[in-house]
Amino acid sequence: MTSLIHAAGDPPPGNSGRQNYSNLPVYDRSEVAAHYASLDYLSPCEKALFDEFLKEGDAILDLGVGGGRTTPHLSRLASRYLGVDYAAKMVAARQQKFPQVEFLVADATNLAQLGDWSFDSLVMAFNGMDYLVPGEARRRCRAEIHRVLRNGGVLIFSSHNPRAVFFRPGWNPKKIEMFAQMLARQRRWLLEPARFLLLWLRVALALAKSATDSAFRLSRRVWRRAFWSGDGYMVDSAHGGVLTHYAVPERVIAEVDDYPRRSGAYVTDWYYYVLRKAQTSVSAPCA
Repeated sequence: MTSLIHAAGDPPPGNSGRQNYSNLPVYDRSEVAAHYASLDYLSPCEKALFDEFLKEGDAILDLGVGGGRTTPHLSRLASRYLGVDYAAKMVAARQQKFPQVEFLVADATNLAQLGDWSFDSLVMAFNGMDYLVPGEARRRCRAEIHRVLRNGGVLIFSSHNPRAVFFRPGWNPKKIEMFAQMLARQRRWLLEPARFLLLWLRVALALAKSATDSAFRLSRRVWRRAFWSGDGYMVDSAHGGVLTHYAVPERVIAEVDDYPRRSGAYVTDWYYYVLRKAQTSVSAPCA
């Protein structure tokens, strides 16, 4: 664990200045709000971190809550739960989905409506901080997080990795088994050969797709400053293009969790971080 004060770091060169809301129109579109409202899962890493670091009865702030994907799990755990997002259509969609839960339209860089030291835990899932532009906006967000968290409070967030250029090949063993059963039907002697053939066909396809996707991403990222410096902005193709901040773990002083598989510098799309706020006095600086 590390103090939130020391986890901030300096904004990258050229990214200082006033807040730029260039990503807000994307997230405030009805179809984008509907997409996020349809999501209802936790990633394995999120569940592991929530189970380990969040306590029942915590006051939890879900910052950049999107369509409320994390709301069911966190609101059941919390004594007080508040979901915050700057996209009004996002908030409207999740308020309709969870009418009994408290939500607020607010910017992560200005949480003036929330009191000092008012939350035990703060979650910023789905790389929410990466979409704050420019670097000065991320600094203000970190200062606001520090202000509203109580001493010893926990921040859990994730952030994109600019050097993730290789895709892991993957396949679904259950689907392979299902197709093998369909091919073999009542001929039990055919089941094992069908499994073997389908597995190797799927492996070959997965390797080919992984190689193609990796080559495409490598050709796009290797020319970017963010790839070589480990810190900077690139355009994420999601929802037609979103300006996104990427940073390697060395640039985000925090605890990196390698669950459920060991991370790789050129494979892991984003990392999860856990920070604990140091014991500070009321007069301590926020950045």
